[in-house]
Amino acid sequence: MGRITLRKISMKQGLLLLVLYGTLLSGCAQDIQEKSIDYYGLVRQHFTGKTAFATTDYVEDYWRVVGNTGFNNTIYLLADSLQAAGYVLEENAEEGDRLTYRIERRPMDHQTWEPISASLHIVGEDTPLLQSDTNRNMTYLHSASTPKEGISAEVVWIKSMHDLASVSLKNKVVFAEMNGRQLYKTAIKKGALGMLTYDNPSYLQPEKNTTSIQFRSLPSQSDPDFWGIALSYEAKEKLVAKLTKGTAKVVAHIQTKKYPSEELTIVADIKGSTLPNERLVYSAHIQEPGANDNATGVGAQLEMAMIAAKLVSEGKIELQRTMTFLWGDEIISTRRYIEENPDRAKGIKWGISLDMVGENTTVTGGTFLIEKMPDPSAIWTRGNDKHSEWGGEVLSMEEMRPHYLNDFIITTFKEQGKFANWVVETNPFEGGSDHKPFLNANIPGLLLWHFTDQFYHTDNDRIDKVSQKTLKNVGTAALVSGLKLVNAESGFALEQIATLEKKALLRLQNEYDLSVSAIEKGGNPAEQLSILTAWKDWYLAALLSTQNVLSNTSLTKKQLNGAKAKIEKKYEEKKKQLVK
Repeated sequence: MGRITLRKISMKQGLLLLVLYGTLLSGCAQDIQEKSIDYYGLVRQHFTGKTAFATTDYVEDYWRVVGNTGFNNTIYLLADSLQAAGYVLEENAEEGDRLTYRIERRPMDHQTWEPISASLHIVGEDTPLLQSDTNRNMTYLHSASTPKEGISAEVVWIKSMHDLASVSLKNKVVFAEMNGRQLYKTAIKKGALGMLTYDNPSYLQPEKNTTSIQFRSLPSQSDPDFWGIALSYEAKEKLVAKLTKGTAKVVAHIQTKKYPSEELTIVADIKGSTLPNERLVYSAHIQEPGANDNATGVGAQLEMAMIAAKLVSEGKIELQRTMTFLWGDEIISTRRYIEENPDRAKGIKWGISLDMVGENTTVTGGTFLIEKMPDPSAIWTRGNDKHSEWGGEVLSMEEMRPHYLNDFIITTFKEQGKFANWVVETNPFEGGSDHKPFLNANIPGLLLWHFTDQFYHTDNDRIDKVSQKTLKNVGTAALVSGLKLVNAESGFALEQIATLEKKALLRLQNEYDLSVSAIEKGGNPAEQLSILTAWKDWYLAALLSTQNVLSNTSLTKKQLNGAKAKIEKKYEEKKKQLVK
């Protein structure tokens, strides 16, 4: 292949690249030694959020799934931007090039898909019930096209799965207020032409956001002639009103594309100077059609990669370990990166996922969250620990992942929060994004995100719900965190020991207070003691994890033992008070 920059690009993409290139022109006159680097001072000079926002604006124009036009154009935009920032395509790189990138290409075992146009009319009504110009999520992923003239058919209203056994669906359209995955197999088997569904969850506030449609999908190998349309609350109410009065017919027009393609992943590296085989991996997924989910993760991570490259290239900072930026298919690309090269995986010391990181929270609701690695709050969720409305399963003690990464990231982000008057909160582990593959491989990993978002996975998740200021805050704190991690040595380990000691003592006190209250209300003292013990054990193990950045652990032995003794003393005091 030729170099990526010789590829023909659109006018909008060309204008966007000018914006991105412009961020490389500002300079920094400081010459700071590694030991005294003010990471925040250095990064804040450059991180404006402008590149992240412009990239988000470009990417969110597309309805993105692996292999389709929007996904691939995003990959190529990232390649062009990385190249402009000084990254060299791996196949053209020379031995001394430390900034490199590659595009990985893999065959797909199914065709890719993209929506072209769609509309839905109730026969006899003057205005369409839905049209894709304003509801781009209305067509189920993997839906077939209808004939050009559309399909006109009677609607059969199903109120439960039990109704399916007694009704005829032959050459009709089935409507139900349920997840289409429950419905489609039976609908196809009984000869239905297509289906209309509604199942927006309550956190989307559907009675307020009446036009929102949360995107839905059919399996890629479903019937090649079957289609599905998801309804907004407004459209559902109109259809129900019509059906309540009697029969209803609809006319559906759907045009989609299915075609062979390949799966693309893009990976950029800044090679470490002294420990190049050890690395931090940032991961942001491209697929999903929204702006916040996850064009913001794509954009924020790009600006991070560009600024990190600038600081290294200008000699303003040195990286001891390798910093990796990965963009691809959610969970799949990250898992593959970890699993396909065991030697490389051994050197992955941390993973950070950026997903839904740019929200204008005054519009979307919710707040910025750091989803912690599994700690006891994912078993006993109480006090200030709260799950998001996404929710999480109760974990077991065997699933705990004691590590300093939780409190390090929280502390670092809180510093940016205080500086920028920006709210930073946490939630217990819930899963569902690119941090999960790291944890499954026993690699420390956590998630940066927002929830609750009243436009989550809906066609109202557009650029007007994104904040450049939020992108700046998240990206700045995420890059500073990464720079500290890849340069971590004895000073870093000592800082984490001190932080963990402070956090552990505070946690033990808080959990003790909660346990006292629980016992007063009839709680089992033995169970309450087990909670206190779990937190003590978690923090003692987290203390030991600070040694993973050291070649000589004796440098921190005294401080480590001192912190351990203080935590154990606090635990014994609270244990005696709890079981007296």
